[in-house]
Amino acid sequence: MEYNTQRTKLKINDYGRNIYKLIQYTKTVEDREKRNQMASAIVDIMAQNSPDSKDAEDYKRKYWVHLMILANWELDVDIPYQITSEETVEFEPQAIEYHRENIHFRHYGSIMEKMVKRVAEYPEGEERDELIKLIAHAMKRDYLLWNSDTVEDSVIRLQLENLSNDNIHLPEDFQFKDFRDYLKGTDEERRSNGTHKKKKKKKK
Repeated sequence: MEYNTQRTKLKINDYGRNIYKLIQYTKTVEDREKRNQMASAIVDIMAQNSPDSKDAEDYKRKYWVHLMILANWELDVDIPYQITSEETVEFEPQAIEYHRENIHFRHYGSIMEKMVKRVAEYPEGEERDELIKLIAHAMKRDYLLWNSDTVEDSVIRLQLENLSNDNIHLPEDFQFKDFRDYLKGTDEERRSNGTHKKKKKKKK
């Protein structure tokens, strides 16, 4: 199980950890065009959290800045605005609306379910296909963090179809990664945090 104390502290909390995971995964994509498509799709999802801001000029600009901040400015993509790593954007946290509806799969959380529903509404195309694959990888990682035992890929496929009301289907040739690859980053993060804590204790 992954505990909050073992997780990397988010520089912006308002988008949730699943958005952070999607961004981190996008950084590993080698094809630049695919990275651009994924980054653009993630910005669209981030913008859904603040629908009122669409009236503002260049309202998406701040989401690109937030995307790069969450990526630690290490995401190599084509940004449609002029921004620099020294730049920050004023961000006023919004009140989180707590819903009482049942979450279909608690190990994915409500944010992941909202992302799946949002992507299900995307028009057919390469951008939608790439984002679906990105979400599928994130779902398997979340499942393995919830249950360290290996999980059948067919289960993830079925749960993705369920969350999307049967509007999303992974291609037959889609390949999930080995479960060790999903947990590798988490293990390294835990070791890093453990080392950091030991150093702090020595200073005392």
